[in-house]
Amino acid sequence: MHRPNLLVICGKNKRRSRTAGYIFKNDHRFNIRSAGLSPQSNRKISEGDFNWADITLVMEPDHKSKIRKLYGHMDLPPIHVLDIPDEYEFMDDELVEILTTKINTLLEIDFEA
Repeated sequence: MHRPNLLVICGKNKRRSRTAGYIFKNDHRFNIRSAGLSPQSNRKISEGDFNWADITLVMEPDHKSKIRKLYGHMDLPPIHVLDIPDEYEFMDDELVEILTTKINTLLEIDFEA
């Protein structure tokens, strides 16, 4: 069985996407990788990330627009906006709960996991 590859992106890969990567790193349903759009990111997004990904999750609509602008020349995987504002710290309890709920719901819809 193919495990889908989820790419999770936020601004700097310091809090939101990094938290998602951490909480789902051992999930048997899919592979996960996190990255950031900013040059100051812990791990900056690359074309290789989009080639690897089956689905991309971003935190804000602006992230989706920026990806389409920067990488529009590529055949991008589907991009879903999670609508999670940049107001949480890494591994904040509320952030963990929001990410868990939204990503699990999305997987049920997209991958019938």
